[in-house]
Amino acid sequence: MNIIWLSISHLGYLLFETGSFMKELEHTEQGSGKKKTMTNAEKQKRYRERQKDRGLQEMRGYMSPEAKNCYKLIAEQTNWSDSVILSNAVRLTYAAYKNGQVGLLNSWIKNNKL
Repeated sequence: MNIIWLSISHLGYLLFETGSFMKELEHTEQGSGKKKTMTNAEKQKRYRERQKDRGLQEMRGYMSPEAKNCYKLIAEQTNWSDSVILSNAVRLTYAAYKNGQVGLLNSWIKNNKL
């Protein structure tokens, strides 16, 4: 993504993404020339909005101790990020569901105490 900042005297800065219209106008304090600082909550909200715009979805939950152990092993062996591990887990579960293999996988998990 190409980003272009344009300075506009006392008003602030305009942020443009190449090929799109103005995304944001940050107002400056009158006469000081400093940008308005964003709080952590504002930064987090902005980050989440950008991720949604990219078509990504945040998922939250708690892992059982067994799942946490599996996660640790997968992360060590593959060097995948949390996002990749979670995305692959959802995709594999869906593939098992579509192919009628969820019962088989669940029984394998129980038999192997995972």
